[in-house]
Amino acid sequence: MAKLYFRYGAMNSGKSTALLQAAFNYEERGQRVLLAKPHIDTKGDDLIVSRLGVSRAVDFLIAPGQDVVALFDEAAQRVDHSALIETLDDPGLPVSCLLIDEAQFLEPAQVDGLLRIAVDRRVPVMTYGIRTDFRTSAFPGSGRLLEIAHSLEELKTICRCGSKAMFNGRKVDGTFVFAGDQVAIDGVDVTYESLCPACYLRESGGRLG
Repeated sequence: MAKLYFRYGAMNSGKSTALLQAAFNYEERGQRVLLAKPHIDTKGDDLIVSRLGVSRAVDFLIAPGQDVVALFDEAAQRVDHSALIETLDDPGLPVSCLLIDEAQFLEPAQVDGLLRIAVDRRVPVMTYGIRTDFRTSAFPGSGRLLEIAHSLEELKTICRCGSKAMFNGRKVDGTFVFAGDQVAIDGVDVTYESLCPACYLRESGGRLG
């Protein structure tokens, strides 16, 4: 049975790198994958960008309010069937896996759609993202994935002190901030640092949320 996977971690835990490696592993075996990400993630435009410098264009972007199942079906129709190796479980299946980056930005209804792709289309769906924002509150997409994904896997990284990082501290012009909009894409003015709970509490003055 195909499953919905959620692989999550703090910033700099290698999520995009792991996604691109998974895509490579499938394709090395002659299997076709589709890559997607939420349209709200403007970093790299239509590219999935790893901090190691590797990037790849997505097959489709997911805008707010869009039906992710319909987007998947449309993209699957564009797959060149003649270039595929037949899968054992379904010889006619054109896509072996759907991989989603920055899944925290999805709407809950779109996450529900990903589960339907796994169950109804029998295509594994691997999502990658962070659980919580800079205020330690769950993103709507991540919250729904934690509720309904078949499989949860944490991708670990370390804090500057060497402990396991769990939270994402937001910096504006190099200074930690703990108020503002939930979404602010990593870039020139806004950056993020992965922190363990102790360092997060130290920087926030003991505040959570």
